[in-house]
Amino acid sequence: MAETITQIDYPKDITFEKVWAAFMEDREQIRELKEQMKETDRQMKETDRIIGKLGNRFGELAEHLVSPGIMNKFNEMGFNFSEQSLDLKMRDANNPNIYTEVDILLENGDIVIAVEVKAKPSQEDIDDHVERMAALRKRADRRNDTRKYQGAIAGAIMSESVRNYIHKTGFYVIEQTGDTVRINIPENFVPMDW
Repeated sequence: MAETITQIDYPKDITFEKVWAAFMEDREQIRELKEQMKETDRQMKETDRIIGKLGNRFGELAEHLVSPGIMNKFNEMGFNFSEQSLDLKMRDANNPNIYTEVDILLENGDIVIAVEVKAKPSQEDIDDHVERMAALRKRADRRNDTRKYQGAIAGAIMSESVRNYIHKTGFYVIEQTGDTVRINIPENFVPMDW
């Protein structure tokens, strides 16, 4: 079989100089595009930083709304908590790094409830709190602390699906209602013990 060769007809006025000029123009456009992308990336990082700070502020606000009345609300349910601690950073004696952090810790002689406070809790926040509870249990075991450890998630804004997931996980739900909070406990709810 004979091989067919296709000939390309280039414009007659093309010169090396014109091709080189077009190439250099394309390079300049690519360089400008790269600079614009770098600036966009810088702006996005700054926006992420600002949003992160704002999210932390909302979290702090939520903590300040929850913490004043939460011990009384649980005590009205018969818990008889005598101690409330805020913003605990627990460290392992053998490791100077933070072992875990707890927003609010309520304690009595029989039970400890660790409360995680979020402006708008997510499923990931709840899963993180499960890990936190396991870490608290390990720490308690090393200290021969035999009290029951339970958890709660508090939030100012909470969807029904998140509320259901919190209960399914075995945590108490604490919701903002006006200038106070309420503990949402459905019928037949059994809290998880760690």
